Amino acid sequence: MRLSPRFVAALAAGALALGCTPDDTPTGAPDTADDAGADLSIGSGLATTTPGSAVPGLSPRQMQLFSQGLQVFATEFSPATGLGPLFNSTSCAQCHNDPALGGYGDSAEVHVAAYHRGGQCSVLDQNGGPVVQQHATPLLQAALAIVREPTPRGATASGGRTTPVIFGLGLLDAVSDRTIMEMARVRYSDGVHGRPAVLASGRIGRFGRKATTASLDEFNAGAFFNEMGVTNPLNPKEGTVAGQPLPAGTDPAPDPELDDASLQAADAFVRFLAPVAPLPATDQIRLGQRLFDEIRCTSCHIPSLPTGYSPVAALRYKRVNAYSDLLLHDMGDSLADICNGVARPDEFRTQPLMGMQFLDMFMHDGVSETITQAVQRHGGEGAAARARFFRLSPSNQAAVVAFVSSL
Repeated sequence: MRLSPRFVAALAAGALALGCTPDDTPTGAPDTADDAGADLSIGSGLATTTPGSAVPGLSPRQMQLFSQGLQVFATEFSPATGLGPLFNSTSCAQCHNDPALGGYGDSAEVHVAAYHRGGQCSVLDQNGGPVVQQHATPLLQAALAIVREPTPRGATASGGRTTPVIFGLGLLDAVSDRTIMEMARVRYSDGVHGRPAVLASGRIGRFGRKATTASLDEFNAGAFFNEMGVTNPLNPKEGTVAGQPLPAGTDPAPDPELDDASLQAADAFVRFLAPVAPLPATDQIRLGQRLFDEIRCTSCHIPSLPTGYSPVAALRYKRVNAYSDLLLHDMGDSLADICNGVARPDEFRTQPLMGMQFLDMFMHDGVSETITQAVQRHGGEGAAARARFFRLSPSNQAAVVAFVSSL
């Protein structure tokens, strides 16, 4: 396979730094011919030191949409305006608020699924899954004498999910499917080999802990529906209660409860949120960055990805320091929880490390209280890197933690 000069330059600049040693040479390498317009010799310059800011280079109309979308993002829904009747939060901002709108939250929700012999997976959407909403509106409480959604019938497993940082997601949306597919061709001698989440649509999933969603607009519309019970043009029908229709009179707002203009504005706000710049580098952070590469955490947490074509010029042919390959990896039986989409219970999409500086609970379920605990839980394809981390001296382990905490 022929590699373009631009891609060779990207490798040299670390855009797809894979941290290989001579005895760990990957087979296959990404071919980004469809991203040939990208200037990968320099950084994108899109990261901001002010969380919640828009990416630079937006048009006046795009900035207007960003501001309008911020208002939608901050809107507190009530039953009269579409909340519920089952819900986890009353607004996007209720969960994504630290250190600014679009950031992290301190809550964790519950997801369920059914996984059966032969690899058959059901997210139990006909029974109310996969998200188990933790609250019910007063009208639904009165009608059914419940305060939360019952666990859907047929569930074989459940899993906790923390609120992700969404700064920079518009750039991840602009990474081409081909780039993700090419990264899946890379194999390492220590067993690391991610696979793309090829969805029924033919697109590559990249959003969600199991890479269940291919596009940011679907991801955002799904959040309105699953987290707040707010119907919208992409999710126009109300859900059920354990598979049963909502009792009459418990949903006073007409569907869709969020109109297309508001949904598009909210999508623009999320899409245009800039990634946050890492903390200033210290000698310890620089050492940790080098060690992070040497112990091959970068086999999955690839430091930088090129974006492809985007109708938004500010997102087109840039570089995003995602620290992810957006692929599914086997993380071992001890982390396995639910299946979802094409992902098995033990498979998770490589979590982007953008925004780690804001977190105080780690991994998909928030159970790990420290980064070191999170590393300890890496099994499956992550086991070799975990072993290399714990062979480091305590001071070098602390340097790696300092580096990850700075992102």
